[in-house]
Amino acid sequence: MARKWPTAFGLVAALLALAAGLQLGGSTLEQWQLAARWTARVGFPIFLATYLASSLYSVYPAPWSRALARDRRWWGLGFAASHTVHLVALIMATTLNPEPRTIASLIPGSIAYVFILLMALTSSKTAMRTLGRNWKRLHSTGIHVIWVTFTLAYAKRIPMPETRAIGITMTTLAIAALVIRLAARRNRVVPAFA
Repeated sequence: MARKWPTAFGLVAALLALAAGLQLGGSTLEQWQLAARWTARVGFPIFLATYLASSLYSVYPAPWSRALARDRRWWGLGFAASHTVHLVALIMATTLNPEPRTIASLIPGSIAYVFILLMALTSSKTAMRTLGRNWKRLHSTGIHVIWVTFTLAYAKRIPMPETRAIGITMTTLAIAALVIRLAARRNRVVPAFA
């Protein structure tokens, strides 16, 4: 039961980010825009913990990386909880914005959310047994779709001076995470967890 704390952490962190955005924004639109921005930023490190869990253990076997890998399901569910809060903030910000977003701009995030939902719904041993090899295909594809969505979302902020710092920082973290995953493929250690 104690291992489930990352799920609660993801939800609480996102709710705090949501509350901060709603408290500090000037107008209603700005409040929801800040809430959407900050809930995404809170969700990103939780996603990285999930994305890197097994890879970090392969590259650097240690008690902390073993614990992260053991609890990766709960980190994933924490990310799903966090990004559900982000989705609410994003829908509100988009609805209130007088400049509507194009359908094309909504496609990458929508695809990522389909995978987040499917992965959350299949994050159980029963689902693993039922889906067999398709479970691994779903989760492997889904986590990389989410990685690409985050990476492109932050990379497109690099050209703009006001968002350049956050764009460079987050894109660098995303690319570093991918490098760690690739390094882990060479140094494959399969953890045996209870």
